[in-house]
Amino acid sequence: MTALYLAAACLLLANAGVGAWRIHRGPTSADRMVAAELIATSTIAVLLLLGSQGATPLTDVALLFALLAAIGMANFVTRTWTLLREEGETREEARHD
Repeated sequence: MTALYLAAACLLLANAGVGAWRIHRGPTSADRMVAAELIATSTIAVLLLLGSQGATPLTDVALLFALLAAIGMANFVTRTWTLLREEGETREEARHD
């Protein structure tokens, strides 16, 4: 691995560490989800860096992680949207009574 790739991998590792700190710290579930996406993106980048060195199965794993990250974010947004809509309806019902 060349020095440039090593430096990039270390930077991405530090980036993932910041994401792990944000997951631990919170305070909201949206902050935690964005941090999880940051870690997933960093992981994908590291896998692509390693894949460019000749390990082609790592490229397939990186694509799989990208797909799972997108599905996870879509699931989070759908669930949050549903919960917010339910809260809004209960607030409106409370005002009318």
